[in-house]
Amino acid sequence: MNKPLLTVFTPAYNRAYTLPRTYDSLCRQENKNFIWLVVDDGSSDNTAELVEKWQGEACGFEIRYIYKENGGMHTAHNTAYANIDTELNVCIDSDDALAPNAVQIICDAWEKVRDKGYAGLLGLDAEFDGTVIGKGFPKELKETTLGDYYRNGGFGDKKLVLRTDVVREYPQYPVFEGEKFVPLGSLYTMIDRDYKLCVVDEVICLVEYMPDGSTKNMLRQYLKNPKGFRYSRLVTLQDRTTLKRRCVLYVHFAAESILAGESMLKDAPSKLMAVAAAPFGAALALYIKFKCR
Repeated sequence: MNKPLLTVFTPAYNRAYTLPRTYDSLCRQENKNFIWLVVDDGSSDNTAELVEKWQGEACGFEIRYIYKENGGMHTAHNTAYANIDTELNVCIDSDDALAPNAVQIICDAWEKVRDKGYAGLLGLDAEFDGTVIGKGFPKELKETTLGDYYRNGGFGDKKLVLRTDVVREYPQYPVFEGEKFVPLGSLYTMIDRDYKLCVVDEVICLVEYMPDGSTKNMLRQYLKNPKGFRYSRLVTLQDRTTLKRRCVLYVHFAAESILAGESMLKDAPSKLMAVAAAPFGAALALYIKFKCR
């Protein structure tokens, strides 16, 4: 049997009540040329028992399970990337599902472009009723970076299928004591500097934004994880962008520095812009504390 092309990895933290939907969507794939890797981020529910039961079923694909101490989504990604041994990988969250025939879509698309130097594929997310999240792709768009897609008017979550060797060219997400969140986009920003993505104008992932998901709790995430957000701003500030965008980034950087107890001048690419943004950053930090009180 040929080695699978793809690893579908799923970070999971106390999501035994949604994981069966993810598992069912994998079982329904006609193409079983993939491995499912569940990274259990310190769950206290019956996630381990569920996965063990599924491993004993004749599901047609290999299921791997790794348990780690709770550290947040980004550390689960670090663990996944360190253990994946297939050419491609895609993250399907524990409250989401693979779209029908998604594995075949990925395999067919990659077969056409695997020798063209792309970092991977960029596909669509949709709600469970099939409604595409945000804006789709222009018909003429065949390749892009993730950042360019959004800068050119795109919006809404999209699904990245990445080459594993490309991911490993970049630093792992940092771990900050007392924090459990670093924006995943910091890695994608670094990849954007060196690679493009092949656009696949088809739905790969079906998503549902859960009340306990990070998307729903972003302001609280800012307050609890300022060093993680500060790191992400610094990664983005290394890129060339518009003056307006840099001003916004520096305001957030200033706010996160205040919340983290760090100097606004430390690490800032432009000390002048950091100083100018300080009053606005202080106001934003107060707003975040007020909204999360």
